[in-house]
Amino acid sequence: MFEFIQGKVDFVGPEYIVVETSGVGFQIQTPNPFIYSKDLENEVKVYTYHYVRQDAMALYGFQTRQEKTLFTKLLNVSGIGPKGALAILASGEPEQVVDAIENEDESFLIKFPGVGKKTARQMILDLKGKLQNVVPDFFPDLFSPEKGQRVPSTSSNQELEEALLALQALGYSDKEIKKITPDLQKESLTTDQYIKKALQKLLR
Repeated sequence: MFEFIQGKVDFVGPEYIVVETSGVGFQIQTPNPFIYSKDLENEVKVYTYHYVRQDAMALYGFQTRQEKTLFTKLLNVSGIGPKGALAILASGEPEQVVDAIENEDESFLIKFPGVGKKTARQMILDLKGKLQNVVPDFFPDLFSPEKGQRVPSTSSNQELEEALLALQALGYSDKEIKKITPDLQKESLTTDQYIKKALQKLLR
């Protein structure tokens, strides 16, 4: 229904952003909302997927069409809903996901929240050999550390708290989050950088 929405970022939270265009604020759930923190009051283009179910309707947003395509392919896997697909994309390492699918690496896939052995096997069966149209343009420095990087602020505690809330929204348990928190507390990063580092640790 909506290919993309272009407008100013009005709000950034742990689960979604709000993009205002023509006086209307669109609530858009994204893999890592805090990537847009640097864009507050600036205009952005967000590629959207309109999810409609009998008991729910939501907009999901992505930085590129390729990211959106990967999201829709994950939704076609039995056992993976929008929240699970967002958690997988939020890792910031989509090439690892594709490698795991192509190499049938179930042990890597089950590290994502909500993905058990049965769902991991289904991902492999449904997607192996079918991600070529996503890979070529999707991987090059899309998630490089330099992209969107800004100088860390002094309010690192607040930004860490925001990152932990975002991890909870993605479906990670309190136990998993508490395990990696001490290492994160040693860093002084932006919220989206905390999230990326946390996900790297959770997927080891």
